[in-house]
Amino acid sequence: MFRRVALIGTGLIGGSLALALRERGEVGEVVGYARRLETRLAAERRGLIDRPADSIAEAVEGADLVFLATPVKAMDAVLGELAGVLPDDALITDGGSVKGAVVERARAQLSAEQLARFVPGHPIAGRERSGPEAATAELYRGHRVILTPIEENRAEDVARIEAMWQATGARVERLDVAHHDHVLAATSHLPHAAAFAMVSSLARLAERYEVFRYAAGGFRDFTRIASSDPVMWRDICLDNRDEILQMLDHYRAELDGLHDMLASADGEAIERYFAEAKAVRDALYPVVEAGDGEQDDG
Repeated sequence: MFRRVALIGTGLIGGSLALALRERGEVGEVVGYARRLETRLAAERRGLIDRPADSIAEAVEGADLVFLATPVKAMDAVLGELAGVLPDDALITDGGSVKGAVVERARAQLSAEQLARFVPGHPIAGRERSGPEAATAELYRGHRVILTPIEENRAEDVARIEAMWQATGARVERLDVAHHDHVLAATSHLPHAAAFAMVSSLARLAERYEVFRYAAGGFRDFTRIASSDPVMWRDICLDNRDEILQMLDHYRAELDGLHDMLASADGEAIERYFAEAKAVRDALYPVVEAGDGEQDDG
């Protein structure tokens, strides 16, 4: 499918894509660049890349696909550097969890022709661990990848990026950029923020050691995502701030309502509230999972 893929970012997301494409015979060579030398060398040792590059310019030389797997806040500088060295026929795509901010940066940094070849994407798959050591060829199998094509894209370029993700075993869907950020604020960004807040609040208790020692499986499942990369999630929260603030306000109103029910010892209202939430989840998830399989947060 591609003669040479350039990874800008050689950690979990970029490395897993390279492994999946290599395992399925869809790439000839993978060249990788990361800001830190030890990250580039670790990616080479793990077989994620065929050779490390010392700069973005070196990485993209001769590439027909450039995959941006950097934190979203780093995209501005990366795209600015990329604009001066991108091969004329290279496609570009990314794995950022926020699309509006990334597209804005691409419009500001890339030429019109380069922008036409940039197909934004978001693989909804991930792990708590990060870096080259966490990469796996199976990361995307059975998981959803959302493409958010922009008006400048050519249909054949979007189709090629879609085929690439399908080759990894992913389920590919398309969303409008703004709608993607609205939906993901609810389904991914809010839960991560809530998990970080839950762990932070309990860690401030005097009896925090007992709290975590006797935590049941449900607590560990809910707070699992609080082990995710803090820098990445800081960037996501800032870049999708308005949507996340709306979701936090909506969630806070629900918590306030529950607080009032408990304060008034209104058992009937609490039971009804819990029953309604259970009914919604029990009704919706079988419909979703029947066609999509289990999804993880990216």
